[in-house]
Amino acid sequence: MRALNLERWLPYIHLMRLHRPIGIFLVLWPTLWALWLAGDGRPSIANVIIFTLGALVMRSAGCVINDYADRKIDGHVERTRDRPLATGALDPKHALLLFGGLCLLALCLVLLTNAMTIYLSVGGLLLAGIYPYMKRHTYLPQVFLGAAFAWAVPMAYAAETESLPPIVWLVFLATVLWTVAYDTIYAMIDREDDLKIGVKSTAILFGKADRAIIAFLQVMTVLTLCLIGDQASLGQFYFLGVVGASCLFVYQQHLIRLRYKKECFSAFLNNNWVGMIVFFGLALDLFAKQ
Repeated sequence: MRALNLERWLPYIHLMRLHRPIGIFLVLWPTLWALWLAGDGRPSIANVIIFTLGALVMRSAGCVINDYADRKIDGHVERTRDRPLATGALDPKHALLLFGGLCLLALCLVLLTNAMTIYLSVGGLLLAGIYPYMKRHTYLPQVFLGAAFAWAVPMAYAAETESLPPIVWLVFLATVLWTVAYDTIYAMIDREDDLKIGVKSTAILFGKADRAIIAFLQVMTVLTLCLIGDQASLGQFYFLGVVGASCLFVYQQHLIRLRYKKECFSAFLNNNWVGMIVFFGLALDLFAKQ
């Protein structure tokens, strides 16, 4: 009986990508950067819980609406052909109902914060909703994804302080630059299939210059992180974290040097460690100053 229940819910788990939590972490780490900066190393426990759950819920919602938008093209892409909507394992109407339910749950979470955060959440919902359709109209869908992921930064800062100082937008910028870099690496896996079916991406736009432009984006991410450290008067632990992230970027460049799909996917997954090492450097630095 339990096996039957699991089998029934498995397509929904796969639709929300709960079996592949990398996306949750990639949303969560910059959110935690913002919370720790806003809370001077001691953010509200309530906000940490709210935004951790929010990262889980909104990333799941983003995957659902993305698969709904791509339900007619995922079957033509090697990496996505087994997704529940592409195979017919789930009805598209059920996906829309699930998306609505997840958005309602996210609203319940944001209502536990303050008015400024609630107003900002509208922008996050719009970005999450329009991103899946951008690959049909622009070669820069990764920029929209970066903005969608990074929108949690001003929301987290507003929830903690009810303000949006300039440093918030530096963290936002670092997150966008970083996201465009790692999602371009991810898009390199699908480039051949995307060219056949007419889907656009930065990997296609950059062409043979992909590795060089990714490296430029990674360098700009590091420089922006350094600027954040300077503006927030952070010390050696934070900057050691940034150095560690820089070393991981170099390792990613090594992985993608031949553009093999497996290595590109490994480089993409490696970004979880980038976000983590920056966070722990930041948290340790702020803790040491207390």
